[in-house]
Amino acid sequence: MSECTIANAFLCKHSMFGGLTDTELMIIHDYLDENTYAKGTCILKQGEPNNSVYFIVEGEVSIQKHPNENEDQERVIATLHAGDSFGEMELIDIQPCAASAICLTETTIITLSNKDLYKLSTTHLKTYTMLILNLARDISRRLRSTDNLLSLVSKKSP
Repeated sequence: MSECTIANAFLCKHSMFGGLTDTELMIIHDYLDENTYAKGTCILKQGEPNNSVYFIVEGEVSIQKHPNENEDQERVIATLHAGDSFGEMELIDIQPCAASAICLTETTIITLSNKDLYKLSTTHLKTYTMLILNLARDISRRLRSTDNLLSLVSKKSP
């Protein structure tokens, strides 16, 4: 992984970095790592540990899940694009990955590790708090969307 070269103007347009000033974004830059993955690369694997949140700068990532342990086929539960993030759940609930993340195209991603989030919390509490609130909002939006989908499915069931 390498130092993040992504401009603040790009970051501040996306929910994970919303409400942060240029100064706060520059602070966060010191903690971000940037990497490019080839098409087909599995970034996260369901059931394995994860200690980072991933933010897609360029490319597409498929979020896939094995419905049960005995089933070989994974089901696509989301396709994420530039501006989307994944891996937040594991940072909050400290559980193994709930799904796999696989690159559909060459994909550039910036990451922020749990360790670096902790460092940020001890040195720049306001910036850390805003990042965590933004991550919580993203998770809440996804939960709301899932609730809506489940309500549609349950309406169709007898």
